[in-house]
Amino acid sequence: MGDSLPTLLTRGSVNKALTHPPTTMNTLRWPPVALIFSLVAASMLVACSKPAEAPPVVRSVRTLVLAESAGALSREFAAEVRARTESRLGFRVGGKVTRRLVELGQHVQAGQALVQLDPQDLKLGEDVARAGLATAEAQAAQAVADLRRFKELRAQGFISEAELERHSTTERAAQAALRQARAQTGVQANQASYAVLTAIAAGVITAVDVEPGQVVAAGQPVLTLAHDGARDVVFAVPEDLGAVVRPLAGKPGGVQVRRWGAADWLNATVREVAAATDPVTRTYLAKADVSGAAFAAFELGQTASVQLRVPTRVAMGLQLPLPAVVERDGKSVVWVLDPASMTVQPQPVVTTDVLGNVVQIARGLKAGQEVVTAGAHVLQPGQKVRRFQEAAAAASAPRS
Repeated sequence: MGDSLPTLLTRGSVNKALTHPPTTMNTLRWPPVALIFSLVAASMLVACSKPAEAPPVVRSVRTLVLAESAGALSREFAAEVRARTESRLGFRVGGKVTRRLVELGQHVQAGQALVQLDPQDLKLGEDVARAGLATAEAQAAQAVADLRRFKELRAQGFISEAELERHSTTERAAQAALRQARAQTGVQANQASYAVLTAIAAGVITAVDVEPGQVVAAGQPVLTLAHDGARDVVFAVPEDLGAVVRPLAGKPGGVQVRRWGAADWLNATVREVAAATDPVTRTYLAKADVSGAAFAAFELGQTASVQLRVPTRVAMGLQLPLPAVVERDGKSVVWVLDPASMTVQPQPVVTTDVLGNVVQIARGLKAGQEVVTAGAHVLQPGQKVRRFQEAAAAASAPRS
């Protein structure tokens, strides 16, 4: 067996071992010194080499060409189509509900029976009143006959004038009791008829608050009836816009409305504006008339949108979506696009009114400039961009 590595090292023959490695070792191979130096040099060169520069990022952005706003901003509010007249119906008497004859959303006619109470107690009350009426009629008839006889006796001198006056008073009291009994009988008859709740007009049942077996009190609302006929769109505006909406009342075309999912706006007239704000929401309730052939597609309970023009503090100005204005170095800036080079630069601006998702620019921009409205938060000065609409169109174009 040949010399092992420890033996070679102990003899001090390091150079020999490196240049002439033992041939009998099958598991250990020592590379030449020149190769080691080559590998180290190559590693150093790789570590010191400069990485390749990445190509500049071209971002897609949404843009908008500015135009004068004529000193007004458009505000849009959610609304609901309601009947001009809505009645919350209830019984005039209390009792136990035995039947409900209509369902939610059902169309009813005037006089149609809606809900019925148990009429047993009411009928008994009517019977008592009729019995009292019969008693009063008999007493009144007796008093009339007695007065007639006593008048004859007074004429013959058998009774005094005071006695005749007493019987005359009794007759008048009997007649008053008769009138009272008749009125009470009429009241009890009406009470019995109130056991059936009927529709006061043609319309649609929009709310049901009673079920069979429930005991209700007199005057408790059990149904809501939306009358057929005129319709309104009902919406709420913030309290700071009360002075803007109130002058629009009665002005044709003061607001524009459209149904949910529809594209066309229709002119409408504000019919009513609340005099005070809601104590909870602090908004004014407003109603716009949507009656007529142009609004035939507006259905009861449908969602709608109301749009109105709100004056601003600046007579003329430029409008931008709120995301277009960003903060940079403590200033409000807008990214302006150079169409020739397709690069963007930040432009400081002065804002005035912010209404909803729209901000008005007082200074810093001019009509005709193209600004970034989406994607402004990731831009850098001089960065190349492309319009998002063009990228979308290119992606959707058919391939040959």
